Formats: sequence, structure tokens, C-alpha cells
Amino acid sequence: MIHYPRIDALREQGPLWRRRLRDYWRLVRADRPIGIFLLLWPALWALWFAGEGQPIWWVVLIFVLGTALMRSAGCAINDYADRHVDGQVERTAARPLATGKVSPREALWLFVVLSLLAFGLVLFLNRLTILHSFIAAALAAVYPFMKRYTHLPQLVLGMAFGWAVPMAFTALQNQVPPLAWVLFGATVSWALIYDTMYAMVDRDDDLRVGIKSTAILFGRFDRLIIGLLQLLMLLLLWQAGDMAGRGFWWQLGLAAGGGLFIWQQVLIRHRDRRACFRAFLNNNWFGLVVFLGLFADYLGSSPA
Repeated sequence: MIHYPRIDALREQGPLWRRRLRDYWRLVRADRPIGIFLLLWPALWALWFAGEGQPIWWVVLIFVLGTALMRSAGCAINDYADRHVDGQVERTAARPLATGKVSPREALWLFVVLSLLAFGLVLFLNRLTILHSFIAAALAAVYPFMKRYTHLPQLVLGMAFGWAVPMAFTALQNQVPPLAWVLFGATVSWALIYDTMYAMVDRDDDLRVGIKSTAILFGRFDRLIIGLLQLLMLLLLWQAGDMAGRGFWWQLGLAAGGGLFIWQQVLIRHRDRRACFRAFLNNNWFGLVVFLGLFADYLGSSPA
């Protein structure tokens, strides 16, 4: 990203409250909504499956708002966990907590407030969904610290992002059927795919500062393992559609998603940082085409 010193300096001016809000905005990555989308698509897939193409609109709204809040809370606790190493990594050196513009205490308070707001939304849903929300909150809080202890923090991230799937089914069906767990498995596989690409961007820096990731664990087999995970995810999504009786448009969406997976493999073939980041971002389009396929399939099968 190109920085223009004069423009950057102007942005730092203005009333204190405006500068503080800007720092909080950047801390929760509201200026980079890719994380919201990657968390939202599986929730929408699950809501459409659970609602058989006609989910309750206000439940969908709760999940959309809750997704944005929990992703923002996750960014705050993630930066708190990484506050001692972000300044040593090229991609994260300018984050507000790393530069001292936001204090660790402020980041923790922001995490608590955003999590409570998200929990307030869940209270409009049934008891089983409320109980499942505690698991979601625990996974979101634990994930940022896993990169100190395991090379599989992406697996924990997948569980955190994927927990919206069983919650969507409990919200609409008050149960978690086998279909939900197949879709959950696909979502966990997806997080391993895109977050490994994301970790490939930082691999050299992470090795230097002692951060663990699947990109480091997979080593020279990273592209192969990502490819196998992409195949696994497509198979799980196909199985989910088959269990729900989905047809042509769903399969067309999966075919389009498969094409995007091939393109991502092309992007990461040289393991260039910028190209790996582009492959990571491309997963938003994957989530979209899969959802559009599901939406069109239910729309086409709706009674006239």
C-alpha cells in the first residue's frame, strides 16, 4: 500500500474524539471488512439451509449484525494477544495497538463491549442458541493465543468462524441435524484454506518472531495441502446440498467456486506475498458464488 505523508499527516489532525474513534475503527478492522464477509457467508449458507430457502428475516438480521460485532471483537482481542509481536511484522507494524495509539486496556474493554452487544442480540433467539453462543465467545477469545502453542491456530479459527453454522440451525430449527455438522466441517476446512494463504504472507516474519501457523507447519507442501483441503471442502458442500435435496443451481455455484479455487492455486504458485494476499481476498468471491447458487436453487424450487 502506498502512503502519502502529507495526506497521512492531515488524517492525524482534527479533534481528539475523532482521532480516537479513527484508531478504534482501525483496531477492529472496520476499514477492512473481508473478515466480516468470510464469517458471514457460512452463516448465510446455514440460514438458507436451515430455513429451507426462506429464513426468518429478523433472524437473518441478527446474524448479520452479530457477525460484524463478533468479528470486530475478535480483531480487538487478536491485537491484544499480538501486541508484543505486531510491531516486528511488516504487515501489522502500523496497527493502532502496535504503534501505541490504542492501549492494551482499551483493546480489552472494546472486546468486552462488542461481545456484550453481540450477546444482547442473541438474547432475542431461543435458549439453545443462547447456550451455543457461549461456545462461540470462548472460541473467539481463545483463538488469538493459540498461535503461541500450536501450529494449528487456523483450525481453532475455523471452529470459531464455523460455530455460526450450528447456531443458525438452533435458531431456526431448535436442533443441530447432521446436515449442520457437514456444513460446519466444510467451514472449518475453508478457514484452513484461506487463513493458510493469509499466513503465507507473514511466514518469514512469523518464523523470525516465533509465531506458529499452518503455513509454517505445511512448509513446501503448503500448496498441495491447500489443494486437498479445497477438494475436501467442495465434497462436503456437495454432500450438504445432497442431504438437503439441492439441485442444478447449487451444483453450478460449487462449480464456480471450484474455478475460483483453481485461480487461487495459480496465485499462490510462487508464494509471493502480494499474490498470496490476493488469493486470500479471493475467498470472499468463493463465499458469494456458493451462496448465490444456494439462493437460486431454493428460489427455483419454490412453489409458484
